[in-house]
Amino acid sequence: MALIGYARVSTQEQNLEAQIDALERYGCQKIFSGKQSGSSFENAKKLDELLEYILEGDVVCVTKLDRLGRSLKGIMTAIDGIHSKSAALTTLDGVINSADDSPFGKAVLHVIAVFAELNKSLIIKNTTEGRERAIAQGKHMGRPKTIPDADRVKIRRLIQSKKKSKNQLSKEYGVSRTTIKRIVEETDDV
Repeated sequence: MALIGYARVSTQEQNLEAQIDALERYGCQKIFSGKQSGSSFENAKKLDELLEYILEGDVVCVTKLDRLGRSLKGIMTAIDGIHSKSAALTTLDGVINSADDSPFGKAVLHVIAVFAELNKSLIIKNTTEGRERAIAQGKHMGRPKTIPDADRVKIRRLIQSKKKSKNQLSKEYGVSRTTIKRIVEETDDV
């Protein structure tokens, strides 16, 4: 049996050191780590490397359950992958110890999964309601426009009259040709 650590942070600005130190103090012989957004391929690759590395009887250690992934589905997939290798999962905060094969241990794992799913659903619901409320109030959603509406009309007219090309306008306004193409495809009542 070996203790194998996994550490993950969500952004480049965050620091892995605290997680790695905690995993080393716990006794992990090898630690896999990822320092990208949770949706990046880099973290998935590191998690896949971990799953390839572990053997039957090993214990995968994380500081907290959310270090395995950003979503319940990702976390549960990782847990299933660990269990499929006949390995166990433990969190240093003591919340999870899947080596505890008792009915209570299994129940704790499922209850945590249910609450994680509930939390995710509430976040999505609140975000959706907030977005709908903002749209109803006439607020612009998404990134702010890089080119004001008056200039957008001007760009469409210059392209339609063939006075300037998309390349010329993209250089003039400091945007991509794709942005100019989208502006040209807009209607004047935007």
